Amino acid sequence: AQELPEIFRSDDPAGAVELSINDRKPLIDLVIGLPKEVFTATDSLGWCYQFWQAEKKDEVNAAGNKIGADELPSVTQLFTENYMVDFLLDNTLGAWHAGKVLASKPSLAATAKDETELRASVALPGCPWTYLRFVKADGKWSPAAGTFDGWPKTTNELKCLDPCMGSGHFVVSMFERLVALRVAEEGLDETQAIPAVIGDNLFGLELDPRCTQIGAFNLALAAWRRGGHCTLPLMNIACCGFAPNAKKDDWLKLAGNDDRLQRGMARLYSLFKDAPELGSLINPSASGGDLLEAEFHELQPLLERALSQENKDATAHEMAVTAQGLFKAAEILAGLFTLVVTNVPYLARGKQDEILRVFSENNHKSAKEDLATTMMDRCTTFCLNEGGTIALVTPQNWFSQDRYADFRASCIEGIEWLLAAALGAGAFRTISGEVVKPLLIIANRKIPNSDHIFFGRDFSDNDSADLKSEGIRSDDFNRLSQTVQLKNPKYRIDVNDVGAGERLLKFANYFNGIQTGDGPQFIRFFTEVQTINGDWEFHQTTAEKPAEFEGMRMILFWQKGRGRIVALPNSSVRGRDAWNRSGVLISAMGTLQASRYLGHFFDDNTIAIIPKTSDQLMAIWACCSDQSYNDRVRLIDQALKVRGPLVEIPFDLAYWQKVAAERYPNGLPKPFSIDPTQWIFSGHPKGSDQPLHVAVARLLGYQWPRQTGSSFPDCPALGPDGLETLADDDGVVCLPAINR
Repeated sequence: AQELPEIFRSDDPAGAVELSINDRKPLIDLVIGLPKEVFTATDSLGWCYQFWQAEKKDEVNAAGNKIGADELPSVTQLFTENYMVDFLLDNTLGAWHAGKVLASKPSLAATAKDETELRASVALPGCPWTYLRFVKADGKWSPAAGTFDGWPKTTNELKCLDPCMGSGHFVVSMFERLVALRVAEEGLDETQAIPAVIGDNLFGLELDPRCTQIGAFNLALAAWRRGGHCTLPLMNIACCGFAPNAKKDDWLKLAGNDDRLQRGMARLYSLFKDAPELGSLINPSASGGDLLEAEFHELQPLLERALSQENKDATAHEMAVTAQGLFKAAEILAGLFTLVVTNVPYLARGKQDEILRVFSENNHKSAKEDLATTMMDRCTTFCLNEGGTIALVTPQNWFSQDRYADFRASCIEGIEWLLAAALGAGAFRTISGEVVKPLLIIANRKIPNSDHIFFGRDFSDNDSADLKSEGIRSDDFNRLSQTVQLKNPKYRIDVNDVGAGERLLKFANYFNGIQTGDGPQFIRFFTEVQTINGDWEFHQTTAEKPAEFEGMRMILFWQKGRGRIVALPNSSVRGRDAWNRSGVLISAMGTLQASRYLGHFFDDNTIAIIPKTSDQLMAIWACCSDQSYNDRVRLIDQALKVRGPLVEIPFDLAYWQKVAAERYPNGLPKPFSIDPTQWIFSGHPKGSDQPLHVAVARLLGYQWPRQTGSSFPDCPALGPDGLETLADDDGVVCLPAINR
């Protein structure tokens, strides 16, 4: 509180709590016992916050309730890996610096052997730009992300913001680079550069009050580690998650009788009334022009007087403290910045409570489907127009999923993309990061030219965080046209350059399957029903193994379409246009396995691909059943469950017709299975891969569906002696897979 009074209040009630010596000594011993590396590591405080929030995060997720103010900080908190931070900053601040170096040394751009030599040539003390990427064109090297010509020419003019600061990981990493740049440019020593960077260049916002304090303390520790203990300037860091802690009438009383000051306080109240949920989404400039009726410098003396009253009213004092914090946050929220860099919070629209959901609908319509895209949209408005840059960690699902199509179109048309690295699953080493598939993206707030080129690549096949880290540092990126992305189906972003040409969707339609709303009520294994009558229909589902005829083990209680299933509010009968037609059924989750579709009902974990003309079925089956199919789709979409991209891969009809003719010279095989768990099983034990099931079924008098009255002619009659041959050592009949 003494060193950072603007962050840690000297009169904070928590500071008045005194622990007994019996409690203090074990705490002191714990701190003293920590290794030196804990204090010198840049990410220690971030790890503290990550693990401190872990239990609450699990509780909130398990409860399944809508996420509001109380839950947001824990649910959306995810510690950003060092390599992600380094990649984004090295390819923004580092690329800007490298551009200036290469401009001053044109021979270097022409003679450097490789990226390693270039990095060494532009490195600064303590700042090696390890992840800075270069590309070579027309015999000259240049930064892959460009040279950021819209930025100021000197570091002291840069303004860099993290609007979702968390524990300060990006802020501290920017601090280290900016200090190195200012020392090199201005000839400052570090004791001069450190306060200059903190006071001039760095800005941070955070929703959670405690995390704001951690972030500020993290920056202070970084400064003290580098320059020794010293008094630091006022930090441009604020909590944007506070709401006015009073009724509006009481709040306005702080302004006395001054009408202008009252309007300023009223505007402040209106802006921040939902701040615990909206945080950095608040945009003072978007709803009323100037920041406030009365600017901060006018209201600051008023608030200081309220805080310094000798006989101060406790409520008024608290309101004044809050107002000071809100004005600081409002100034930053209304600012424009050279570089906006952050790991955006992730929260799907369906999990948001009403305040956040309605705000996104009203203010970020095309980006509303996830808090991540909403915040990405807001980050763009933080940037200087025609000059500012965003560098973000986002989930990569918005690159491909249908519901983000409008947002993709607005991004392709409205901002100039520079670098995009899709990392896929396993990119985080930490708790909570197992299923997150992040995307690293850098873009300028600028309308792109029609011939604009950006660089991108999908690193999902790199199986670990270490391999992904190495990949974004050394693997070649693809050279991509931004405007060509608008020609992709539903504007899906193709960073792998899978190629132009005709797509499978030209030759086939795809259909979603039935969502019953209550699977246990309506779906059975076909072996559970003695006779399949008119109430039941064969129901195809996902393939358990690669096979031409698979997933034919279930039946659906359809009741001729007049039963309970169509009355349930959460059921959805889809795929009618595929029924009674032949096609391909794709298991749409995990590995995308294909099986033949026979025209029956099918469930919502599968997608039916139906040729537009029947003579193309062989070619489409050859394509979808090929081992390359899964990989080709996954280049487009990494989602857990895939829909449209299943038919959006390039499709060379002539090539696949040739493949099909070679594989199936006599045409596609007729439906057949030797697996008695499938309802197309021939009913004959000869050749069955599980003959025991057939023998036991006959012993029990079981009649296979579609085989009513079959005598199983090659299966001998079984009496007590025969039964013994089907028993194990304990005399128990073995039924490993039959459902009865």
